[in-house]
Amino acid sequence: MAGRGDGIRRMPGAAGEPSGWARELLGHLRPAGRDARRVVDWLAATVRAEVTLQDGDGTVLAGTRLRLDESLVADLGSGRIASAAWEGEERHQRLVRIGRPSGTCVLAVSRETPFDRHAADVVTHTAQVIELLLAAHETTAAGHRLQRATADLRLAILQLLMVEDAVAARRVAAGLWPGLLDADTACVYVVESAPERRERLVAECLDDTRDEALVVRCPAMDGHVIVVSPRESTASELRALVGRHPDTFLGGSVWQSLARTATAYGQAVSALAVARFRADKTAVYAERTHPERLMDPAVLRGWTGRVLRPLDTLPHHTRAELLATTRLGLEFTAVNTAKILGVSRNTVRARMERVEAMLGVDFDDLTTRAVVHLALHTQINLLDGQTGPDRGAPSPGLSGLLSGPAVGAWARELLGRLDRDARNVRRTLRAWIASGGNAERAAQSLGVHPQTVREHVRSAEPVLERQLLAAGTGLYEVVLAHLAVGDLEQPVLTAG
Repeated sequence: MAGRGDGIRRMPGAAGEPSGWARELLGHLRPAGRDARRVVDWLAATVRAEVTLQDGDGTVLAGTRLRLDESLVADLGSGRIASAAWEGEERHQRLVRIGRPSGTCVLAVSRETPFDRHAADVVTHTAQVIELLLAAHETTAAGHRLQRATADLRLAILQLLMVEDAVAARRVAAGLWPGLLDADTACVYVVESAPERRERLVAECLDDTRDEALVVRCPAMDGHVIVVSPRESTASELRALVGRHPDTFLGGSVWQSLARTATAYGQAVSALAVARFRADKTAVYAERTHPERLMDPAVLRGWTGRVLRPLDTLPHHTRAELLATTRLGLEFTAVNTAKILGVSRNTVRARMERVEAMLGVDFDDLTTRAVVHLALHTQINLLDGQTGPDRGAPSPGLSGLLSGPAVGAWARELLGRLDRDARNVRRTLRAWIASGGNAERAAQSLGVHPQTVREHVRSAEPVLERQLLAAGTGLYEVVLAHLAVGDLEQPVLTAG
């Protein structure tokens, strides 16, 4: 047995051309071939030996397990010696210490014939290459872990904002992004692209916003990037980004308080549906007239307070949690809502079923969903944290809200756009809404094929500038327009 404490010798010098084995070994340092396991296999074939690479705990990282002298392995692991040779039981072994950021490894080579100079050189220089590869791999892996941890932290901050816990979101963000959420208001943007291009968009969003915005990979939609920013300049930065990429779209919300991030997110997604039909591929929610803006605020507050009054008996935290979940649940599927909030889909369904029971409504009915959606968004946009209506405000009910002249004119203009289609798309859309958005039931009532219903509804989207086949603000506004002109029966609400 022999040991050497002077480290590993250098690769063949530059004075002469590297030998064939050296060129092969260096080839493993190319980007396409950086794999320590492949290097170990190459070493075994080159010196006709059994080779193992094991960590300090004896776990085999590459090659085959060998019987090694435990005292030698311990000396190598402690750094007392850098390499060693061992002979016995008709075997000849070479052991080399390999350092890496997370700890020491041992490369052991065992063969039946003694090591000549050629075999010894191959082992020595292979150890150097493995050391480089392990260090590079661990550095890269650490970088990836840091990126994932940072991305998870950004998502956690967004999820806190989605359930109106702005105080906790600020505390979480303060450590890595001081001042990011110190502003009272912010805008939410959603950038959409093909899923395979999202990572590039995330990197560009981070670069363009210079860590002055919260950039999150949407947990529900693979092609979406969510950006929450308190800076006005973010809008122009993201517009420029969208302009640089084909088939990329941008939707933005109006300015909202941080506690209303969920509302702002819904607005951004709604605007994104409009952006798909715009030449500049961008849209902002405020660019479109919405029915609630045409209603008397005091009357709307009074009606909203009565509709949501059954929830006032709940503790504040529970009420806020139910409201935030239901607002998102009416915009997205239960699965996607669960991903956005970081809870299970069963939790989402249970919360929404509890709201259904307390309000005495059925969310399977599209008109009911649209009306409750109106109340929930009024609650956060107009009540401004109040838990009830203005006691002296008139409360004529839903029919009174929808019968105003401004709302009626808006609804007639919106739905009137469909009258120019000779296929009677407006009738199809009305039947589809009455059937709860079910194409098969609508087709049966109209005596047409379900695919015809889907095509009619899809063709109405660019005309109305609203997304219909996916639930959300755009669909609910179209439903309210039908209620306002009397094309659909108004739903019966226990309190409204």
